[in-house]
Amino acid sequence: MTGPLVRLRRLVRGGPSDAPGPIVDALGRGGLVGYGLVHLLVAWLALQVAFGAPVAPADPDGAIGTVARTPGGFITLALGAVGLAAFALWQVSAAALGFRWVHGGERVRKRLGAVAKAIATGGLALVVLDYLLGIRRPGGDTAVRSLAATALGLPFGRVLLGAAAVGVLGLAVAMTYTGVRRTFLGDLDLRRVGPVARAAIAWLGVAGHLSRALALGAIGVLAGTAAISSDPGRAGGLDAALRVLGSSVAGAGLLIVVAAGIAAFGLFCLADAATRRA
Repeated sequence: MTGPLVRLRRLVRGGPSDAPGPIVDALGRGGLVGYGLVHLLVAWLALQVAFGAPVAPADPDGAIGTVARTPGGFITLALGAVGLAAFALWQVSAAALGFRWVHGGERVRKRLGAVAKAIATGGLALVVLDYLLGIRRPGGDTAVRSLAATALGLPFGRVLLGAAAVGVLGLAVAMTYTGVRRTFLGDLDLRRVGPVARAAIAWLGVAGHLSRALALGAIGVLAGTAAISSDPGRAGGLDAALRVLGSSVAGAGLLIVVAAGIAAFGLFCLADAATRRA
């Protein structure tokens, strides 16, 4: 009699990817497409901020709200939530049993990355579910500042918030490494992809990961500033981070470059959906 872990291992090893079965694989690829489209929308909203005409927060909450207000938005979001949840499950499976083609520290790093992807896409699925159920919880920057205020209200709250800031900055460094070293290509099956398309996927991945790392670094700096000053109002999510970048010495030009990079990541996600094996 086989246990659940043995059955899961058979499902993973018998399919084209580390997803636990073909249904999760197919739904997860659809979720990756939705994840990419969210990034394309965030990039568009960031450009609106750069040109001084914001229509919604330049973050996933703003992008999902934009979709919700379109005709057919409810169905689109429902399908997106299912796909994102399936991709999160896929990444949990990959974290437990996947990345069979690498060994040692590289496998550990990739499995930790899968955990991060599961948290990111699973969290986005919950945000989408909130919209579908009509729940109006604080989102975006408001949610981040609320969490910061809660942390600061705890014993050693400044230390906890500072540790969270260091963790976010660590993720930014890891994402920079992934972009510079192009390690994301190892998660894709590009054997049937031509050299031109392969080069395009690589450059989209580099630009996307580096831009997301820059935005994540700005979020970490905001959290660190909130910890040092004991002011939760200084914390913020992606929208606040992009506005900080836009108000820097480089100004709107830097924000436009970051928005282009986020759009590149969105396009990379579409290629990722077609070729991912992990």
